[in-house]
Amino acid sequence: MTIRAHDQFNTTVYSADDRYRDVRGDRRVLFMHANDLAARGLGDGDKVDIETLVDDGHVRRVSGFSAHACDIARGCVAAYFPEASGLIAAGVYAAHTNTPLYKEMPVRVSAHRNRLEHDPPLQKPVPGLAD
Repeated sequence: MTIRAHDQFNTTVYSADDRYRDVRGDRRVLFMHANDLAARGLGDGDKVDIETLVDDGHVRRVSGFSAHACDIARGCVAAYFPEASGLIAAGVYAAHTNTPLYKEMPVRVSAHRNRLEHDPPLQKPVPGLAD
């Protein structure tokens, strides 16, 4: 699910701190249950990559988020909006509410890897342009 921080009003972010969740100077954060972190061989503060499991024909991944153990249901994660919005396709809606899938999107969490090793290119190559 995507969430807002303490010093945030809608999409306007006033600070990178969130006193409610004890986060300072970072908004690329993924909140997880401590047991879920341990099950993946991760610890509090480790860098992770997040990939959506919604199949809309596009790879949707955000990289280099800091994992933070918190009091959240096992099997659930939360990240700040708009930082995690790259995971969400504009045309994918929740079945019961007909709103964008911000609160119930399945994701895969893995240890952070170098972007060059696994992410798709940020741009499409231009035909006929030499490398």
